[in-house]
Amino acid sequence: MPGFLEGFFNIRRGEVLSVFLAGLFFFCVLTALMLLRPAREALGLQGGVESVRWLFVGTAFITLLVNPFFGLLVSRLPRLYFITATYAFFAMSLVGFYFLMVVTPDAIGVVTGQIFYVWFSVFNLFVTMVFWALMADRFSLGQGKRLFGMIAVGGTCGAIFGPWLASILADPLGTPALLLVSTVFLGLAVGIAWLLAWQQPEKPRPEDADDPDAPPAVDEHAIIGGSAWEGFKAVFRSRYLMGIAAYAVILAIMATFLYFTRLQMVAELGDDLDYRTTIFARIDLITQVATLVMQAFIAGHLMRRFGVHITLALLPLTAALGFIGLAAVGSLAALIVFEAVFKSVQRAIQRPARETLYTVTSREDKYKSKAFIDTFVYRGGDVVGAQTEGLLGRLGMGLAGVAAVAVPLAVVWAGLALWLGRTQQRLARAPIRDASAAKGHSAQAAVDPPRS
Repeated sequence: MPGFLEGFFNIRRGEVLSVFLAGLFFFCVLTALMLLRPAREALGLQGGVESVRWLFVGTAFITLLVNPFFGLLVSRLPRLYFITATYAFFAMSLVGFYFLMVVTPDAIGVVTGQIFYVWFSVFNLFVTMVFWALMADRFSLGQGKRLFGMIAVGGTCGAIFGPWLASILADPLGTPALLLVSTVFLGLAVGIAWLLAWQQPEKPRPEDADDPDAPPAVDEHAIIGGSAWEGFKAVFRSRYLMGIAAYAVILAIMATFLYFTRLQMVAELGDDLDYRTTIFARIDLITQVATLVMQAFIAGHLMRRFGVHITLALLPLTAALGFIGLAAVGSLAALIVFEAVFKSVQRAIQRPARETLYTVTSREDKYKSKAFIDTFVYRGGDVVGAQTEGLLGRLGMGLAGVAAVAVPLAVVWAGLALWLGRTQQRLARAPIRDASAAKGHSAQAAVDPPRS
């Protein structure tokens, strides 16, 4: 690899294939999701903005129900098998929705659209969670700082390619056929996951003081073990995992404030379903392009030079400034700019940094605790954000009221980001005890910082 590429993109010669496969894996996952997302938004809005708030409650409830089943898969199956089973379940669900739309098209109405909205939300959370869990299991902390931003580029390319592909195929094939196309990309993602998992991790360089140990070679036939509820219990036993959960809750609240502000502004433009879908797709396109630029040229350098703690704190700063500006201007154009900046920072900078937090936890926590945090805890934050925003609206406080809540919360969020980053640094210098390798694993000892 030419030296300037190694220095600019932070990718070493022996990592090129692994990073390429990881990016291609994420490309397929995000293509499968973004093929369907604009339609999900428009279908959910058919029942009105207020109904969407309760759809968030339904999504949180379903994720809580699904988590024990995923935990059971993790406890009973080798890594690649439970990843395959998770993706296969959602692929079969897509096929089921396809036959429903083709065989009984008259049954597609507001209720069916709301069911699809909830299902898609669960689908979105689990397939991305599984991807990043595998990344945290496959790469070390030092590699994550350098590589997760570039790996995320693959996902952003998929998020751009998905809506474009939908626009090309929707007319000749029909909207139901997009579900089958999404299923194909999920199948491709599984195949690439197997290729990636069997790649041997690169040995670290001696000069890498921040990453002295390579990720341990994983026996793909090994079973992590433990109980189906271990991820839930581990979160409440560990200050570090509780901190990650709190960070996720505040992130969800902020994103939900922005999301419902967007829904209300778009709803005021008219009732036409196709027009609303077009507006949502255009906002997503602007966001993805901005994200791509940040991921390719900024994210890896930020984490490596300034640390995870500073990188995690950038999104709270963006949220505080954005809500202040939105309250002052209050236009759809200002919303689009704020949302593009917020989501691009979230996806390009904050998300890769947040995923590195799991590189210093046990393998059991990488999958079980992460699943609980990234699905139920995150959706719980969605519910809190949705109901809070609705209460502020009923009180007539509008954007000013949202900003009055969001800005102080962003300050707390930034402080939490700094604490998580510093704690991660201490944990990186301590050995990680793997629950699958030793009985009597203590989540508290595994993920809490050592006391001096």
